[in-house]
Amino acid sequence: MDRPHRALDALNFLLADVRDGLGPYLAIYLLAVRGPEQGWNEATIGMVITISAIAGLLSQTPVGALIDRSGSKRAVVIAAAVAVTLSCVILPFVSDVAVVAATQSVAGIAGAVFPPALAAITLGIVGPRAFSRRIGRNEAFNHAGNAVSAALTAGTAILFGPMVVFWIMGLLAVASIGAVLMIPSDAIDNDLARGLDEGGPVHEEPSAWAALLGCRPLLIFAGLMACFHLANAAMLPTVGQKLTLLVGKEHATSLIALCIVAAQCVMVPVALLAGSRAEAWGRKPIFLAAFGVLALRGMLYPASDSAWWLLGVQLLDGVGAGIFGALFPVVVADLTRGTGRFNVSQGAVATAQGVGAALSASLAGWVIVGAGYSAAFMVLGGIAAIGFLGYLLLMPETRVPTR
Repeated sequence: MDRPHRALDALNFLLADVRDGLGPYLAIYLLAVRGPEQGWNEATIGMVITISAIAGLLSQTPVGALIDRSGSKRAVVIAAAVAVTLSCVILPFVSDVAVVAATQSVAGIAGAVFPPALAAITLGIVGPRAFSRRIGRNEAFNHAGNAVSAALTAGTAILFGPMVVFWIMGLLAVASIGAVLMIPSDAIDNDLARGLDEGGPVHEEPSAWAALLGCRPLLIFAGLMACFHLANAAMLPTVGQKLTLLVGKEHATSLIALCIVAAQCVMVPVALLAGSRAEAWGRKPIFLAAFGVLALRGMLYPASDSAWWLLGVQLLDGVGAGIFGALFPVVVADLTRGTGRFNVSQGAVATAQGVGAALSASLAGWVIVGAGYSAAFMVLGGIAAIGFLGYLLLMPETRVPTR
């Protein structure tokens, strides 16, 4: 089992930057390098990002169904990595809005493949009993990879400009293909990988709607994950915008990268702790901590306009996001165990959280325009507090007692 585990470590490390897409770097690149002279302004950039987000959002559930049905999950990951690589290396050579939107839509769809595929491969290798611990390790390597790539971006962007982000992401996507091929195909049990117990019945037509509507706790969990991302998704971009106003837009890329590095360094031990203690402590108290810390972030940001204070509070992102990444697939696996619908259910819940994330930026933007940055942070923190109460009162403990 050593070889599959080492390959999973490498795969999660290399895909860390790839699975999350270009994020805030895309807006910085299009505005700084393309600019109004090539037809790019804030409205055009926002439209492209929205199109990409919608493409990724709509693909979540179909991608989950594809992974459930696929007998070659390694090939699915490789195809997605190739798509991301092409979308990254092409982008610096195109400026037409439609072409850029198309490349980023492809990247958005491909990015939707990685989280459920990695979770499925992991479940297929280690089985349900060791899943929470191994997912915590996956997330630790994912966050370490994010920190390294962000630090590399921060350093090289100063020398080579925002375009370096695309080359780094393309190289990491190519390297991830080698890591996938390190996993022996016979090490993955495809029945376990879709959430079936050994020898359990196979559902030939996994249905996301049946999975969600037929399981009340899963439906509640989907709503709570949408709430979490409604509160969380806009926080880092809002911090980045405020930092840019404080210190100047010429350092925007490096500042965003520094924020990411700081949070990712915290996420590594948090993900390991959440994964290792999920069986002993249960899922619910750890997830409540994630919501609580997210609410606290929203309340602390307005306390000072110091750039160092904002960066310090951003460290708390590592706690909430570290827990979320480690336990999200574990809770879905708990609720779908024996159904064969693990991956399609992941996709359905991810679609709900994607809706929350998509609305988050607009909500924050409206509040900033109307009442300022402090009010936006307070609103986002308040939503997280509502999510805390919802998880406390409505969500049951999902851990399956071991015999």
